[in-house]
Amino acid sequence: MKANKSAAAVKWGLWSHVISYVVIVLVQIVLWALLTPDIFFWPLWSIVAWGIGLGFHVWAVRSRLLPGRT
Repeated sequence: MKANKSAAAVKWGLWSHVISYVVIVLVQIVLWALLTPDIFFWPLWSIVAWGIGLGFHVWAVRSRLLPGRT
């Protein structure tokens, strides 16, 4: 993260990441349910992988905005 970003910009970046994650995950689950419900739950791979990245993003934002609570 760049040091010159405001707290509002950092929060907006996190919220846009969370919203895009939720929307894409829901689309993948709907596609899986409609097209391949009898096959392995393939959205799991992107849910877990992207969820790890999102978790690191949350951690980075919290450590920046709440310096005493890492």
